[in-house]
Amino acid sequence: MAENTAIKINRDVHSRSEYGNQHSPSPQLDEPEAVTGWHVLWTRSNYERIVLEELWAKGYEGFLPMINQWSRGKSKKGRRICRVPMFKGYLFLRHAIDKTAYIDICKTDGLVSILGSRWDKLARIPDAEIENIKFAVRSQLPVLPYPYLEKGDKVRIASGSLGNAEGILVKSEPSKGLFVISVNLLRRSVAVEVDCSNVIPA
Repeated sequence: MAENTAIKINRDVHSRSEYGNQHSPSPQLDEPEAVTGWHVLWTRSNYERIVLEELWAKGYEGFLPMINQWSRGKSKKGRRICRVPMFKGYLFLRHAIDKTAYIDICKTDGLVSILGSRWDKLARIPDAEIENIKFAVRSQLPVLPYPYLEKGDKVRIASGSLGNAEGILVKSEPSKGLFVISVNLLRRSVAVEVDCSNVIPA
């Protein structure tokens, strides 16, 4: 009887050493699953392009919308049109950012931070807002900074280079108006002049 008891104890010890103590498992905290989405990167002044190109080199999907703007400085050739970021100091990144990606992205030269309270609670921008910005960029129409506008008549452009873009219409003339596109997270807006006859309720 004693011999059988000793054999059972030895088997139990061997089982625990090989498979672990199944009666008292160690608690494990899993990281939240990263979800693909658009995030906002805040950069040092005039570093937007540098940050974008470094992220591209690392294989990330970055987006830096650019617009034409008259230069303020005076030169022998007079004022000239130059390309500047639509939202100075910011660019956008589409990625499922887990802790490893967060650390990697934050090492980018010229990056100040990724907007959000911490790595697993990053702020995100709706896909629709990014698409509206892309419509404006692709349209090649003059795009101007505009005071942040959140409330107003939501409309959609029916056709043309801005077709399907959604924003807020601010009428400047009976037949013309300013089509305002906003990024609510940044509290920034830009405007494009449009023909009011080509605008329908969103």
